[in-house]
Amino acid sequence: MRLHSALLLAVCAASVWAQSSVDPQVARARENLERVRGLVNSGAAPRAQLEKAEEAMADAQDAAFVNKTIYGKDLTEAVADDMVAAAGRRLDRRKKALEDAQKLVDLGAAPRASLDPLQEEVNWAQRECGLAGERAAIVREVTQMARAEELFAARLAEEPSTAHEIAERHDGDGVFTSADFAAIEKAFESRFGKPLPVSAMGETAVHRALGFDHRGRVDVALHPDTPEGVWLREYLDAKRIPYFAFRQAVPGKATGAHIHLGPMSTRLESGG
Repeated sequence: MRLHSALLLAVCAASVWAQSSVDPQVARARENLERVRGLVNSGAAPRAQLEKAEEAMADAQDAAFVNKTIYGKDLTEAVADDMVAAAGRRLDRRKKALEDAQKLVDLGAAPRASLDPLQEEVNWAQRECGLAGERAAIVREVTQMARAEELFAARLAEEPSTAHEIAERHDGDGVFTSADFAAIEKAFESRFGKPLPVSAMGETAVHRALGFDHRGRVDVALHPDTPEGVWLREYLDAKRIPYFAFRQAVPGKATGAHIHLGPMSTRLESGG
């Protein structure tokens, strides 16, 4: 559950690498595909070259999608799953290329040194898969937290007497500002020697998909009853900062345990 804010910030900072509307690698692969298709149709090239060009096109599209989503900010759970799948396909292609090259080496048809760049590509693809998995884990955790808040809001509206089973509500003075958050981060790092594990800062695609306005709120990936969670709740109480402590498991789901800083998220206006 300890998804450190450092990872989240690194991913968000890397968004400067976001792809343009037409990725150059995809554009080059498409041009090559059309060229090879013309040659094959005219009988000037074997069909195997067309299959190779189609594979290169698919890989370029996967690469563009993975780069855009890994280094993007707003992801839903479904998009995160697609990102992991695309990274997995890229790894599989590189493993297959290495296996094919190894066969040539075993037959004496290629030098062993020819395997080195292919092995490096496999290593890079494995790192890419790891990062995609970590990114997806953050999105899944944010989704679990948002669903816990959705359930709490529904209970407040339908069965207010049972809402406390899902979360503890502390209204404080009703105000939560960016200055409050900066002070919380500083105090937490001073106390525990590590960054506050922020999982959702303000508005996210997950909250929008569920119809919640999460602007001006922050979700912290801490169970309220851990030493860090207890410290944070005591700090918030002392500073009269509003928060919600989620610890109750949602039946059939992951717990989504966390501490929500700020007032409860409100419902987005229709079409907003």
